[in-house]
Order: sequence, then structure tokens, then C-alpha cells
Amino acid sequence: PALVPKSAGEEQKTEPKASTEEPNPKEAAEPAPAPMEEKVPAPEAAAAAPAAPAPAVEDYRKIEIRGRVVPLNRPIDFPPWKPAHDAGCPDYPRFVRGRDSVRAYWTRLFQERIVMYDGAMGTMIQKYKLEEEDYRGERFKEWKSPVKGNNDLLSLTRPDIIKAIHKQYFEAGSDLVGTNTFSGTTIAQADYNMEEIVWDINFESAKLAREAADEITALNPDKPRFVLGAIGPTNRTASISPDVEDPSCRNCTFDELVKAYYEQTKGLMAGGCDALIVETIFDTLNAKAALFAIDNYLDEVYPQDIPVFVSGTLVDQSGRTLSGQTNEAFYVSVRHAKPFCVGLNCALGADQMKPFLRRLSGAAECFVHVYANAGLPNAMGGYDDTPEDMARDNHVFASEKLINMIGGCCGSTPPHIKAIGEIVQGMSPRPLPPKSDKMELWLSGLEDLVVSKERFAFMNIGERCNIAGSSKFKKLIMSGDYGTAMDIAKKQVEDGAMTIDINVDDGMLDGVAAMQKFIKIAVTEPEVSKVPFVIDSSKFSVVEEGLKWSQGKCIINSISLKVGEEEFVKHVRILKQYGHAVVVMAFDEEGQAATADEKVRICKRSYDIMVNEVGFPPEDIVFDPNILTIATGIEEHNNYGVDFIAATKRIKEVCPGARISGGVSNLSFGFRGVNVIREAMHSVFLYHAVKNGMDMGIVNAGMMQIYDQIPEDLREIVEDAVLNRHPDATEKLLDRAQIEREKKASGGASTEKSKAEWREKPVKERLCHALIKGISEFINEDVEEMRQQVPKPLHVIEGPLMDGMNIVGDLFGSGKMFLPQVIKSARVMKKAVAYLLPFMEEEKMANLASMGVDTSDTSTLESMYAGTFLIATVKGDVHDIGKNIVAVVLGCNNYKVIDMGVMVPCENIIAKIKEVKPDIVGLSGLITPSLDEMVFVAKEMAKAGLTQPLLIGGATTSKEHTAVKISPQYSDETHPVIHVLDASRSVTVVNSLLGEDKPDFVEEIMDEYEELREEHYATREERVYVPLSTAIEKGMKIDFTACPPAPEPNCLGITVVDNVELADVVPYIDWNPFFATWELRGRYPNRGYPKIFQDENVGAEAKELFDNAQKLLHEIIEAKTLSVRGVVGQFPAKRDGEDVIIYEDSNRTTVKGRFCMLRQQTEKENDEPYYSQADFISPNDDDHLGMFAVACHGAEALAESFEADNDDYNKIMVQALADRLVEAFAEKVHRDIRTDIWGYAQDESLDTADLLKIRYDGIRPAPGYPTQPDHTEKKVMWDVLQAEANAGMTLSEHMSMIPASSVSALVFAHPQSQYFAVGKIGKDQVEDYAERKTSPASEVERWLSPILNYDRE
Repeated sequence: PALVPKSAGEEQKTEPKASTEEPNPKEAAEPAPAPMEEKVPAPEAAAAAPAAPAPAVEDYRKIEIRGRVVPLNRPIDFPPWKPAHDAGCPDYPRFVRGRDSVRAYWTRLFQERIVMYDGAMGTMIQKYKLEEEDYRGERFKEWKSPVKGNNDLLSLTRPDIIKAIHKQYFEAGSDLVGTNTFSGTTIAQADYNMEEIVWDINFESAKLAREAADEITALNPDKPRFVLGAIGPTNRTASISPDVEDPSCRNCTFDELVKAYYEQTKGLMAGGCDALIVETIFDTLNAKAALFAIDNYLDEVYPQDIPVFVSGTLVDQSGRTLSGQTNEAFYVSVRHAKPFCVGLNCALGADQMKPFLRRLSGAAECFVHVYANAGLPNAMGGYDDTPEDMARDNHVFASEKLINMIGGCCGSTPPHIKAIGEIVQGMSPRPLPPKSDKMELWLSGLEDLVVSKERFAFMNIGERCNIAGSSKFKKLIMSGDYGTAMDIAKKQVEDGAMTIDINVDDGMLDGVAAMQKFIKIAVTEPEVSKVPFVIDSSKFSVVEEGLKWSQGKCIINSISLKVGEEEFVKHVRILKQYGHAVVVMAFDEEGQAATADEKVRICKRSYDIMVNEVGFPPEDIVFDPNILTIATGIEEHNNYGVDFIAATKRIKEVCPGARISGGVSNLSFGFRGVNVIREAMHSVFLYHAVKNGMDMGIVNAGMMQIYDQIPEDLREIVEDAVLNRHPDATEKLLDRAQIEREKKASGGASTEKSKAEWREKPVKERLCHALIKGISEFINEDVEEMRQQVPKPLHVIEGPLMDGMNIVGDLFGSGKMFLPQVIKSARVMKKAVAYLLPFMEEEKMANLASMGVDTSDTSTLESMYAGTFLIATVKGDVHDIGKNIVAVVLGCNNYKVIDMGVMVPCENIIAKIKEVKPDIVGLSGLITPSLDEMVFVAKEMAKAGLTQPLLIGGATTSKEHTAVKISPQYSDETHPVIHVLDASRSVTVVNSLLGEDKPDFVEEIMDEYEELREEHYATREERVYVPLSTAIEKGMKIDFTACPPAPEPNCLGITVVDNVELADVVPYIDWNPFFATWELRGRYPNRGYPKIFQDENVGAEAKELFDNAQKLLHEIIEAKTLSVRGVVGQFPAKRDGEDVIIYEDSNRTTVKGRFCMLRQQTEKENDEPYYSQADFISPNDDDHLGMFAVACHGAEALAESFEADNDDYNKIMVQALADRLVEAFAEKVHRDIRTDIWGYAQDESLDTADLLKIRYDGIRPAPGYPTQPDHTEKKVMWDVLQAEANAGMTLSEHMSMIPASSVSALVFAHPQSQYFAVGKIGKDQVEDYAERKTSPASEVERWLSPILNYDRE
């Protein structure tokens, strides 16, 4: 409305109109700063004064879109404007409204100190104990419905109270307050039939807050106060059905929400707000509607610049919103709006919110805020936290530098805000993260998904929810059976689809209605909506309907230039406002691109329009250059596959940031019905397309062959067709297809296995024999026979099975049985129990129910266990073989083991401990960053008040580290922290902790650890370290003139090694670590392989283990269930100070990477040099550096198949063999580098024994190991080698290599290079190293913690 309706007797004011004049660049220039002694006077308190802050004046390249200024520098900058300190605010810290830029002012303020927000409005209003008549006032005295509880109305009827509350918060220290407009939309006000007064509510609420801010500012102009227009979530949800019978039902639409939020936004800004905050977001789709409305308003008031805050609400400890999104997914979904600040509020207290804010702070590129509740509500719905309680709990957010702004939500008051302000005063705010140059496509469903080659080579888009691609899906949609159609979607996700393509285009179907219904139902199915959607339609109206019901960030499939440039631009603008990624087809006004040149031309034209004219983020562009059908018999079709692959590489070169996708099934359309051929064609095509840059594709994830597992003869035929290598390729493929059509499955009767003599014994003895010997062949039939002889199935377990396992435990404890045998026994036991469980469950339920006992009581089974043990591999670490062995060993000794798996976050471990209340907790880890994570877990366990003993184990752990670093964080007489050397010791430790002698055992451990700590610190005091400058001066000095570097490699650059058969790797296996994994150790003189077979103690078991390994290895090689892949890189190199730089090519003009090295600093008593890897590279332009990353693939899947069959023995055997195979592969690759790929030792002729004794020139040290203990250097190697794309290898956040059976190394060729251990280093080297790596010293200290010669702060 042009006129603002007011109460009787009040003067009406006109709503300010947006300027339609173009800005004058001269007028927009930064004003000259006033002299410091001439402070600008405080502005007058004038609530109705223009609220528009001037736009910031940083010199951005900009273009005008629908009246908006859109910065084009990509990736997206956060905040969108980051002006210099004084740009737009020349008299900082003073602020003049209407002249100075709010964004510029806040950008500086939020980086200088932690900004204070206000506390709860509702809590303060409750203190006034208002009644119905207070809410009504004079204006609404005769209102037709009750209005008590409509707090927003009080801005009209009791403005004195609302303004007083604002002032109390300002006086308590708030820099910003939110308006009293949480329910200020027509949707929320409909509960009181007050839709018609929402303008009044928002305008007057903003005016009151403005007046309070200006009055307080006038008292101290050096601390200006500001107003945020509060936009609440409404009382409706667009993503959740209010009808349990109909998941597609909604009580509001996206368009209704946009309209309501737009009206609220206009009122708030007219009343004098400085910025807007969309808060308490429990449904992200509601928030997206609010942001859409704000975006419309910003178009209208251009060039006014209004910062927007976005605040999510996690409803419980799951860390998800009410509509199911994780922290990261929520952020991704609103990220397109470029929020100035994002954060969390409400629902949880600060203590509960801590792990989730950490995750959000780690993800957000903008400023971060938090305003938590005053604890959790009590039984009466109130909040008990005192100001001191709340300040204490909120302190962690500041101490960990997670926030830039802090306040309070439900239950908080001005004293709470004052206490928080005092405790965070002087603490540094969260620094804005540095600008990233990765341009990653970031999507979200209920969970987020980053699409990048660093994380996975190829993203599967599930194709079965496409009417055109699935006749079954089409029938279900046409018949209205959406529930069964949802099962198809679920199955795709289960089969590995990372996104789901949804297409309902059909001439007999209302596409808009069908898309709306399917999306509405899909978002209520967590197993479906956890992945992002690909909303697929040739009709833009159908696409837009899908967008309006998707809370996540989707991919739109598709748009193209075939509609003409004007319409294309319109589509791009709309998609940009919704905030989704888009597939752009290689079509234009002239038709579909078929050749490589045409594909590139159309995609480049589309890219330039989208990025340079519309300002669309290039990282959100996905090109589909058209996968067309090959082998049709038409000659010009034969090159379609080659054209797509070639165009893929070229498009990514000329369209930076864009991704490539395609409908893979189109390729094999001519071979429908012959799945063997189609799957092989898809696999071969993807193998080559992905290597050339293809990122994703629409493909049935459940129908994909592994490239290496395609029969060689078929693969050659298919490859000839896909790559158009021979004129008769199509003919050969057609012939093979005919053979496959005619092929019939064949099978034969299996021969009856002969039964050994023990099979004639009574069933009890047979069961005991099977357990001790680890024979599972007959276990089900023997268990069934035994079950028929006893009154209850439980008696089978308590009787013969436990008798057998007790014997196993005794034999193992006495050293008469070895780990491999124990694991075989465990396999048999698990299979037997799995067989009995259904019978036991059925009997238990019936018996307990007949006795009137709660059937959910599990104490009957639980009482069988000697105790409960919870174990996890800590966050960032993927290694689990040791953990698995511990679990099996303890399980064999009658302990219930809860295995949480690998890469388990601390908060999940603590939550699980609280849930299951185990007797003991175990943490496992292999890589050195896991040591720090274990320290962190121990600290958090102490904070959480847990009382379980904590066991520490894993390859990098030690008794000294446990005693010095972990134990002091948590240990006491009740719950000690104990290092466990290997799996066999775990039983003894657990028995002692749960036995009667626990006090004596713990006392002995604690005394021992105290001695270790004293010895550690005493030794450290005695140990002398030289300054880094001295260590460099006394470093190794190679005379590169007398002993020059190795010659230039035969193969400079990248060499992919993906054609090695496992049989060729086996000769390089070092079997000694294999036996160590199984804890089999021979005694002198029978140590090591093969002498261990002669050891009188373990020889026989070692030989049986070895034979079993050979049998399984043979099966693996025959079936090709495991494979090895790797990538080698060799580059011109040069020493640069303490680093080694490598160049792109032999021209040595473009630096490809920098490897930062560490140097020994422990003082030496002789003339031995202080080594660094940098010493081994020449400082002249005449040297080279090699590197490789290799992995054994398939072990995880094969191990899981054995685990599903309760076969722990073969599960661990697979993991052990995979480790040996990848180490052998690394040895072979290093030999190939020396003799061929580099070729600096072409005449080398060492046998395997000499290889394993390192009797060759050069070394291959691995990042993270003693010669270079910094795991983060792997990241440089991964970037250089493109290890994800070339070898299928990724890195976890703690730099653990994935798959677990992986090896990486640098290759130094100089004959004087040698292995060494860096040892402990000093603070001077840490600071120097941090500067070289351009990383904060604290971050470097975290990664290098195990080798620091001082304690971190």
C-alpha cells in the first residue's frame, strides 16, 4: 500500500519508494575521510529516516541483471562485497546512516571483534504477565477473535514494552537487535485473523527498534547500534505433510510463502531496518522462499544493498533440521543467496549445539553466528540456565574461533547477554576463510555432496525414475502408484546412485502435477531425499514446479539454446534465483551437436552467455554434449563416442569450472535386451570419458561392470566400437551380441563332499570339534540337530557352543592356539548364532508375553556376555584391520562387541557411549593425525562426564604417547586410559578391568604411566636441539658436480599404471608383515619368512595360514575380485631453500607444485649431517623428482561379502592380502621407475630378496612417515598426480588414503639419498615451515603434534 494505515489520530506516513535513477559513479565514489579530530556527530534519532545503506564501493566487475548488481568474479566471494577497512565508512567506528555502507562497516566490525546480538523477546514479554486486554489495546478492543499470545501485535498496542526491551538489550551490550516480527507474515497472523495488519506490525516493529538503536547510539556514537529485520519460519512447513495418510499433502505452497515474506520484507525495510535475518529455519524450503522474496525486493530497490543473515535450527541431537537436512546440506541450500552471516539458533543449548556449530563453521564461507537457548527446557517448559551458566557454555564458541556474532534465544535475558558479552570480550572472532579457487559443484539433499575429481572420479545419476528410461516406473506413475515408484528410487540409492534423475514427461500425463506430487512424496522419504535430485524435463514449467518443492540444491536437466537466446537467458536468470545447478544441452537454434567441434562451439557460447551476461556461477554449470548411439550400421554414427570423449576434454579447457554429464544408456540403444553387451559398452565408454574429464552421467548404478572385470575378448570388441578403431568393429559387436542372446546358463550337480571321521561322533562333540578347528561346512545342520535335542535354542549356545569357545579361549590364552585359528573359530560361532537367532527371538517373545513381561526386555541375552566393549576407528582414519581383529578376539572370549566402524566423529562416539553404556571403550587408528584425534576424544569424554575405561591401540600408537598425551586428559582410578600393544593383549586387559583385581591392576598401570611421563619430560629436558639455521648450515651437502643428478626420465609427466595383473605382482610380496598382522612370530633362528615354518611353536599354524592365503590369493587372481591401479609422475625439479619445486615440463617456466621438507634438529654427537629430503635435490636446473600413488581396489567389497557370511577369518585375510599386494605393487612400480619409466638404473638386476633389502639406488619415502612426517604433503602429491582420476584414490580429512590398501611415495634417484627419521623439531622450524606452506602455525602444529619438542598451547 502507498499509505501506511495507522491508529486513530496518528498521522499517516508514505511508504518510501525505491529510486529509479541510475547511480552516478562519481557520487558513489568513496568520500574523503574526515580528519580524526573532527568526529562526525551522532545521527539524530529518526526512526523513519531512510534505512538504505549505501552500496559498498569496492571496484568489482559488475553487470546489471533485472536492476541488480552481480559480481562476476568466481568462485563466489563471501561476503559478496569485501571492502577495505575505510571504504564506505570513513569515520569508523562511528557510523552515519544514509551515508555509510552497513556492509562495509560490518565487514570490518565482524573481523575485529565478536559482535553481540540480543536475546529472547518472548522470554522478556512473559515477565510482564500481560493479559488479553493488554494485547488488544484500544485499536483492537473489539477484535473478533482472541489475540493473547500474538507477541508481534504488542508493537502496535504496547510499543512502550517492546521499545524498553530493545533498549535493555542494547544497554546489556548488544550491537544488533532483531525486530519483534517473528510471526509477522500473513500466514502466521492468520491464526488471529490479522492478515490485514502485517504491514503495520512490520513497519512499527522496525520503527521501535530503530528508535531504540538511535537513542542508545546518541549516548555513545563510537558504538553505533543496528537493527535486523527478523523473519521467522511461519507456522507452516513446505517440506512436511500435515497428513500422515498422504505424504503429498501440504498446508502451504512455495508461492504463498514468497508472497507473505515479500510483504514482510517491504514493511521491515520501510520501518528502518539495516539488514534482514531469516531465522529459526526448521524447513529449508521455507527459508528458500524467504530468500526468493528478499531477492525480488532487492531487484525492486536497486542499488540499495541489504545484508542478509540466515539462521538454521537443529531440532535435536541428530544435528538435523525438522525437514531432515544436515548442517552442511542446509548451508548449501541457502548458499546461493550469498548470506552475509549464517548460523544456528534455538532448539538446543550451547552445550548441545557445539558439535554442529563446529561443522557449520567449517563449511561456511561467510561470517558465522550462534544464539542458543539458555540450556534445555525443564519439565515445565522453562529455562534454568543462569547468566553465568549460559556464558560458560557459550565460551567454547569464542575460544575455538567458531563465531563472529553471538546472542541468546529462548530463555535468555539482558543479564544473560551481558554475561556472554563479558566472557567473550577481547577474544578474536572467527577469521573469514581464504578464497578458494577450486570452483566445486556443491549439491544437497538431506545431506551435502561435493562433486569434484578429488573426491570421486565419476558421479552416478540414477536413471530408473525416468518415464523414458524405465517402463516399470512409467506404468507406476501412469497408474498413480507413487508409493511403489518410491521403492525404485530407494533401490537406486542403495545401488550407489549419488543423485536421482526424476522425469515424468509423457503426452498422456499432466507433467506439472506429476512432478509436484513425486517431489513432495520423495522429500518425505529419507532414503531417497538424502541424495540430491536431478529434476529432468524438456518443459521449463515442469522444471520450475520441481524446484518449488525441493529444499535441497538440485541439478536441473535441462535447458539449451534451441529455444533462442532470449528465452535461454530468461531460464538461466530464474534458475540462478532459485539457486540450483543446471545441465545445459549441446543444442542451439540450428539443432543438436554431433561432431566434437559443434559440441565445443555450442557449449562455449552457452557458457559465455551464462557467466558473462547473467552472472551464473560457472561451477553450477553441467554441460551434456550429447552421448549418441553408436554401432547402428550407419557409418557416420561410428565416431559419436570418440566425438563425445574429445569434446569433453576441450569443453573443460574453454569453460573453466563447468562439469560434463551425459545419458550413458543412449550409447548402447541399439543393443536393447543384451545387457552383457550394454553394460560392457557403458563401462568401456565411461572408462575413457572419465579419464578425459567426464564428471557424471545418468546410468543404472546396479547394472555396471567393472572395466577390468570385463572378459578380455569382449572388452577388446567393445573398445574397438566405442573408440572407432576398426571399420568392422560394429559387425564384430553385432556377432558377439547374437552369441550372448543365444547363450544359455549352464550348471552341474555338485559332488557330495566326503565326510571325515569326526562326522560320525555325537553332535555335541561335532560342534566342539567344528569350533576348535574352525570348520563351518556342516554347522547349520549340526546346530539344528542339537536344537532338536534341547528344550530351548539358548541351551545350544550356553551348552556345546560356549563349551567349545571356552576351550578356544583357554588354548589362545595359553599360547597353544593362534590368532588365525581363533578367527576361524569366531566365524563358525557367528554362523551358529545367526542360525539360532530367529528361533530364540520367536521363543523369547512368546514366553515373555505369556508371562506378562515386557517383550522389549533384552536382559536374557545380555546376561550371557562377560561385558560390553565399544570400539571405533577415530575420525579421519579408514584403517580397520587391527580393530576387526580385536573385535573378533574379544567376541571369542564372550564379550559383546559394538563395532562403530571407521572414520567415526568424536560426537558420535560419545553419543553411542551414552546410548549403550558399554563397560569399556576402545579407540583405534593407524595414521599419525589419529593420535591427535584420540587426545581430543579423551578430552571430550572427560567433559561429558563419562566413566568407562579407555583402551588405545593401532600402529602409530605407543605406550609413551598414551601415557604422556592421552592419559592426562581423562584417566583416573575408575576409568584409566591404557595402551594395548596388540589384539592378544586386549583380552587380558579387559578381563583385568572387569575383574575383582581391577583396583590393583589400575594402580599398577597408573604408576607405570606416571613414571613414563616423568621419564619423557626429563629426557626432553636433557635432549638438546639445534636452531633451524644451524641444522640447515650443517645439512647434507652433496657435490652435484662430482656426483650429478640422474638423467632426464624417459617419460616426463604423468604415467598411469592400470594394466598390471595381480599374478605379476605376487613375486614382489614381502610375507613377513603378513605373519605380523596375524600375530605369529617365530623365535630365533626361525624368525621371518620362510623360516617361520620351522618354528616349533608357531610353525605349523604359520604354514596352514600361508597355505590358506595362497588358496584365497589364487581365487582372487582367477576371479579378478581385486585389482591394482596406480599413477606415476616425473617432473623437472629444483631445490628452493628447504623446499623442492617441480615444473610442468622441461621448459621449467611453470611451477606445478611445491613440496615442503622438514629437517632434523636433534643435536648429534658426531659430524653426521642434519638431514632433510631437500638435500637430495640439486639447486640447479638439472634435477628431477618422481612420485607415485598406488592402490589395491576391491578389498572393501570382498571383505564385506565375507562379513555378510559371518566369515571374519576370510574378511581379515582379504584385508591382509590387499595390504601385501599393494606394497608389492609399490615395489614393482618403483623398480619399473628405476629401470624403465625414469630409466636411471636400466641395468639393475636385483632379485626380490635384494629389493626388499633396499639394495638399489634411490629411495621412495612416503609422506606421513619418519622422513617427512607431515601427512598434508600428500595433498600436493594428489593434486599433481590427479590421483583420484588416474588411480581411483582419495584422501580423508585426516589425510588417510582411500582405499585403505594404498601406498604413496616420492622418488629420489640420487645414489646418496637415504632414509632417515626427522625426529623432534623446534618451534623455529614450525614457524618457518608454516610460512613456507602459507598455513597458520597452529594448523601446522596440529598436524605435526607427535614430533614437536614442545607442548602446544
